[in-house]
Amino acid sequence: MTQSPPDQPLRPVPSNVSRTVSRRSMLRGTAIGAGALAIPGALAACGKSGGSSGNSKTVTFGSNYSDAIPKKGIAAVMAAYQKSSGVSVKTNTQDHNSFQENISRYLQGNPEDVFSWFAGNRMKFFAAQGLATDISDVWAGLTGFSDALKKASTGEDGKQYFVPLYNYPWAVFYRPSVWQAKGWQVPKTLDDLTALCKTIKSSGMDAFAFADKDGWPAMGTFDQINMRTNGYDFHISLMAGKESWTDPKVKQVFSTWASLLPYHQQGANGRIWQDAANSVQQKKSAMMVIGSGQIAQSFQGSDATDLDFFPYPVINPDFGQDAVEAPIDGFMVAKKAKDIDAAKALMKFLGSPAAENAYQSVDGGNIPTNSGADTSNFTPFQKKCQEYIAGAKQISQFMDRDTRPDFASQVMIPSLQSFINKPSDIDGLLKSIDAQAKSIFAQDN
Repeated sequence: MTQSPPDQPLRPVPSNVSRTVSRRSMLRGTAIGAGALAIPGALAACGKSGGSSGNSKTVTFGSNYSDAIPKKGIAAVMAAYQKSSGVSVKTNTQDHNSFQENISRYLQGNPEDVFSWFAGNRMKFFAAQGLATDISDVWAGLTGFSDALKKASTGEDGKQYFVPLYNYPWAVFYRPSVWQAKGWQVPKTLDDLTALCKTIKSSGMDAFAFADKDGWPAMGTFDQINMRTNGYDFHISLMAGKESWTDPKVKQVFSTWASLLPYHQQGANGRIWQDAANSVQQKKSAMMVIGSGQIAQSFQGSDATDLDFFPYPVINPDFGQDAVEAPIDGFMVAKKAKDIDAAKALMKFLGSPAAENAYQSVDGGNIPTNSGADTSNFTPFQKKCQEYIAGAKQISQFMDRDTRPDFASQVMIPSLQSFINKPSDIDGLLKSIDAQAKSIFAQDN
């Protein structure tokens, strides 16, 4: 879920990062930041010729929807567009993480006309780099999106560059049937959660399914604990480089997390999130901090009705459970699109209820952002996700979407993986993060 900006020099990796983790992260950061990583052949994009006539019968789409269910959902959307417009969509699907890691090179090279991406800072960064096309004219004809969604699709220059498709809440997901059989109750506070974890561990199960091989899943746990401890405003300020990582408030986040790590699946840095989610589905783990759009992929068929969630428990009563993490996924037009008019025509459709209905017909783990989308067939799970987001007092996007992409990928991925491996050296870790944050965010001043 993270990527580095073009020509961004590699920042130092924390000194206490294990060599295995830091080597992988350094190679990732060096390759992306210095532009040394060759884009896989398929990612080089097979854009068509034909200029911006708007008469093209083909538009190209670069997709990071590589997991089976989201891939089918996107295919349904593009099929609906082809049927309604008579225009063919040539889709180039890449592995989700590889797409993110190569995005800077991709957009500077020969990209597809339209590509899948994320709202907020992730969108703003590439808009500011001049790698995305202004689609304010498309937005002028869109309906069904709230002012908040429009703001999340707007660059620093006040122009729109993004069209949302869906969002989804991060929370604590579990199988109700297992909890009912065990007599476990949903925890309301951190003390409740800790006591429950001890009970679950004594039963022979892992309390939390946990994975961070891909680098981003652990960010969600950090965000949950940080917002419950210090509130939404501090989270946003910290992600913007305006707070010190050596602040006792940040240390408290890691100390709380360290106290819970013994109840998480061990070996998280070597496990992908799908395997962790499957361990909940297989009744090997009791719960998981993840997004609904991810874990729902492991709960299909009859299992789909045995999936529920609760907000991360209260840590600081001053902030309660006010903040909800609900990332927004959608689409952008590349600045180097071969046919801008054809790309904008597709974007207009992607911003319609018809597109969201087509996607939701396949993937029920995400919530459509357009108020005109059909929700009459929503399951109780989908309705609860929708109500949870709607009832939030504040909505965050996710660590690597709320901060600079280079800070997320080059500093926070290896730092959190280091913490998972060695949670005892919190002071050393935070000192390292803080020094790197000051260097990177100095570029914004």
